[in-house]
This record gives sequence, structure tokens and C-alpha cells, in this order.
Amino acid sequence: MKTHLNTLFVTTEGSYLSKEGEAVVVRKDGGKALRVPIHMLVSIVCFGHVKFSPYLMALCGERGVAVTFMTPNGRFLGKVQGFTTGNILLRKDHFRLSEDRQRTLELARIFVQAKIHNCRVLILRAARDHGDSSGILKAMAAALAGSLRRAGHIQDLNQLRGIEGEAARNYFRSFRGLVTNPEPLFRIDGRTRRPPKDPVNALLSFVYSLLSADFRSACEQVGLDPQVGFLHADRPGRPGLALDLMEEFRPVLADRVVLSLLNRQQVRPGGFRFEAGGAVTMTDDTRKVVLSQYQKRKAEELEHPFLGEKVTLGLVPLLQARLLARTIRGDLDAYPAFIWR
Repeated sequence: MKTHLNTLFVTTEGSYLSKEGEAVVVRKDGGKALRVPIHMLVSIVCFGHVKFSPYLMALCGERGVAVTFMTPNGRFLGKVQGFTTGNILLRKDHFRLSEDRQRTLELARIFVQAKIHNCRVLILRAARDHGDSSGILKAMAAALAGSLRRAGHIQDLNQLRGIEGEAARNYFRSFRGLVTNPEPLFRIDGRTRRPPKDPVNALLSFVYSLLSADFRSACEQVGLDPQVGFLHADRPGRPGLALDLMEEFRPVLADRVVLSLLNRQQVRPGGFRFEAGGAVTMTDDTRKVVLSQYQKRKAEELEHPFLGEKVTLGLVPLLQARLLARTIRGDLDAYPAFIWR
């Protein structure tokens, strides 16, 4: 349970990945840039124009190493993997549960409440660590507390989604107060996506894409269908269950990574491109810094609030997917969400 496998991120355009014995080799301009034993990897993520040996792809399929292809800015393109693992009986139970309105509402409520709680914890920590002389952060935390209470009594799934949306808007209104970097370009007035309209939203969108891929992989590893969610309605091409599970983990991992990059001034205004249509994208160097920080954060340890064991943050997606599988099978009375302390 405590083994934390790695994800190999390939960001250099024109790289070529091939098989060398039991290892993955990354080559660039004819030279060998990196060699990683296959048993150390759980996935490979390629950004932009990256070439891949069919022999390596076969090895990855045999060893259960998923290969994901994304655009340079983190938009998901496709994924290659071997046979789907997991118990078919679990998947059938999953499908049946998704058609049960009451159980769907119960699970969706847990996801929403955990997300709001964890967002509130992040805001209160920032108010304590950075000072909150204006009281704005504490006011936003109080607003989230109100949303948390209302979510506990709602009996309609669409109304619950409305509360989650309201809480998200309040949370991102407070995000400006969480950023201590004095650079005016790193100010955010709210969440924008498809495309992101400022550097902070570009960072958030990119890291959320990484987190979504981690939860999608976790669902597949335990035998759940990442497409069939409870909070997120079914939509072709959308990994609803992966998005459900990642909601509670956004502030714990993704938002913390972005705030750390900004407040430690590890990213610079010059590390972003401003497109003619208003979209903001990252340079290759900035993307590498973000990926490095993301991996470092995943390697940090904490005590799991339900299991009571020390685990790495990178292992939490798999653990939460396993706990959800146990809930669906009836081994647990209710899904134990990841509650940040």
C-alpha cells in the first residue's frame, strides 16, 4: 500500500520513446536523455509531438503502464492501455448504483461536502499564515461554511450541483487573497477555462488535467468505470467518476501546487504566452517547472484520515478509488471522503 509508483512526463517536442530490455528510454536528437526501468512506472504522459515505439507500447500494455497523450497545454487527446482489470461484478454493481437516484444523491453529497470542507481549510490556513487584515478570506470561509451546511440538507441532485457551483465561485473569488506574489499579472478575478484567460487559470487548468488523469487511472486500476459518475452527469467523453473523486482533492494537491509555484515565485510572467484570441498558455520551461512541483507534492506524506496510515499524496487517488469500490460492493456503509485536517 505504501509503494508510490511514478509517472514519466515527456514534455520535449520531438522526443522518441523506445524499449531497451525492461526499461523505457527517452531519446532526443539521436542521444539518450533518460532511462527508466518499467517496473518503476505506473504511467507515461506525453505532451505535444512525442514519438513512441510500438515495442515499448506493447511492453507498457503487458505491464499495466498506461500511456496518455496530451496537447502541449494539457488537453487530453487519447490513452493506450492493456486489458481492463477488475471484477466485472463490481462494474455491474457500479452501473446499477448509478441508476439509483437516492444512492447517487448520497454519494454526490459526500463529494460536494468534502470539496467545500477542504477548500475552506485551504482558505483558513492562508488567512492564518499570510494575515487577513481585511477579513476577506475569513468572510469567504464563512460563506463556504454556509454552503457546507446547506449541502447537508438538499434532497435534489440539481440543487446540490447548484450549491457546489456557488461554493466554487466564492472559493475562486478568494483566490486573489491566497496569492502573495506581488506581480500584477498573477491576479485572478475568478475561474476561466476553455480557454484560460490569465496565467493563474492556465496553471490551474493544466494541473487539474494532470489530477484528472491520475484519478481516471485509479478508477481503471480498481475496476471501476471512470465514465460513470454520480455528481457529474453522464456525458460522452467525460470521465464523470474521475471528476467526482478528484473534487475533494483539488485544494489538497492541485491548488496547493499552483499557490506554491506563485508564492515562491517559481513561475515568472515571461513564462506564459498570450494568444490573439485571449487564451493564455505556458512555455515549455514553465510546464517543466509545474510538472516537477506536481511530482514533488505527490511524494509528500501525510496520515490518511480514514485508514490512519502514513501514505504519499500520490497514492491517495488509488486509495480513494478502492474505498469507493468497497462502498459500491457494500463492504462500507458510506464512502469515506478524504477530509483534510
